[in-house]
Amino acid sequence: MAVSLAGGLASAPVAHATPPGSKDVTATLFEWKFSSVARECTNVLGPKGYGYVEVSPPQEHIQGSQWWTSYQPVSYKIAGRLGDRAAFQSMVSTCHAAGVKVISDAVINHMSAGSGTGTGGTVYSKYNYPGYYQDQDFHSCRQNISNYADRSNVQNCELSGLADLDTGSDYVRSTIAGYLNDLISLGVDGFRVDAAKHIAASDLSAIKAKLSKPGIFWVQEVIYGSGEAVQPTEYTGTGDVDEFMGAYDLKRIFTSEKLAYLSSWGASWGAGYLPSNQARTFVDNWDTERNGSTLNYKNGNTYTLANVYLLAWPYGSPNVYSGYEFSDIDAGPPNGGTVNACFSDGWKCQHYWRQIMNMVAFRNAVAGTSVTNWWDNGNNAIAFGRGSKGYVAINHEGGSITRTFQTSLPAGSYCDVQHGDPSSGGGCTGPKYTVNSSGQFTATVGTGDAIALYVGAGG
Repeated sequence: MAVSLAGGLASAPVAHATPPGSKDVTATLFEWKFSSVARECTNVLGPKGYGYVEVSPPQEHIQGSQWWTSYQPVSYKIAGRLGDRAAFQSMVSTCHAAGVKVISDAVINHMSAGSGTGTGGTVYSKYNYPGYYQDQDFHSCRQNISNYADRSNVQNCELSGLADLDTGSDYVRSTIAGYLNDLISLGVDGFRVDAAKHIAASDLSAIKAKLSKPGIFWVQEVIYGSGEAVQPTEYTGTGDVDEFMGAYDLKRIFTSEKLAYLSSWGASWGAGYLPSNQARTFVDNWDTERNGSTLNYKNGNTYTLANVYLLAWPYGSPNVYSGYEFSDIDAGPPNGGTVNACFSDGWKCQHYWRQIMNMVAFRNAVAGTSVTNWWDNGNNAIAFGRGSKGYVAINHEGGSITRTFQTSLPAGSYCDVQHGDPSSGGGCTGPKYTVNSSGQFTATVGTGDAIALYVGAGG
């Protein structure tokens, strides 16, 4: 997904709101305070080559410690637990200075499920939000969604008891667009549209047309379900779509099938899959890691290797999820979202795991290349190149493998970025491998481990 919107809008279809440039990897820092996100952009995301950071919803929401309170807005003021308007503005500016673009999670399908006082002091009830919405601004179906085979039920009734906005109303559309335009004025580069499946695609198109930047990048949460009335492909007219089917299949293959099957992973796999230039791929997110539909950090090296594969493989634009430990699936962020340091207080910081993080630079280095030199053992050991720019070997077998790998890499010494960090002047803090004039190198890959080499990370 490398169509540039920054400089190539005239030649690129506006509907294809594709991440610009060669840095197409997003890090989703789930429930991180904006001040912590800013520091991470400077210290990690920018230097390591992440193109985007996705932040949790900034708008005022219901009170409570649970993570899902962020998804019950009560106004469009930037007044949630993660920081105020000044903190948000500062975060956007700091991330931009580090070369990282900002995607804001936007909850625009619904408001809350009850009444009370919000995190910013707004007094609200389920169908009354002063200054924004009253009863007539919500769909008339006041019952929970019960039939995913019925389009009207899915898009006009209530998701988990949340007041469902009538996005067919021009007033509602304009109010939502006003909120998104406010975020754009603060420098936001794109949006993740929460619960997009529950908003008619035509309504989203009408909302986007009202934006000050109608071609802005956005990615829509549309969960695939076989036989359902609403399908992800309906939403590609306005932007990208989260590739849930891909995440489900990665779990299935990495836990109960053969990695050898991954030699063709992508749009050709059929139902639920989107074209590569409109698919945002991922191993997990905050919903799926909790409901068990995908892998998560509790899967150990299986999870790590799935992320390595995701970042090395040329399908979609990867989203690296970074969350926190949980036993209670409702538990909110440690320290209210303040990250004092990675790997402390329960913060998992997957975006900062060397084996995942260093694959971002790998991906940037091999951008635009196709798969070369695929090898597998017919089971759970695979290896492949990306043109003549990179090569990765992944071993999910029960024991180590030793072999001579055939690559298309130029002869030379390479840093294995799975086990070390490349440094200036061709240095490496870990093992190095020498590729001979025939493009070959010999290595032992441990069980549950990987090796990754790329041009530019010399040894």
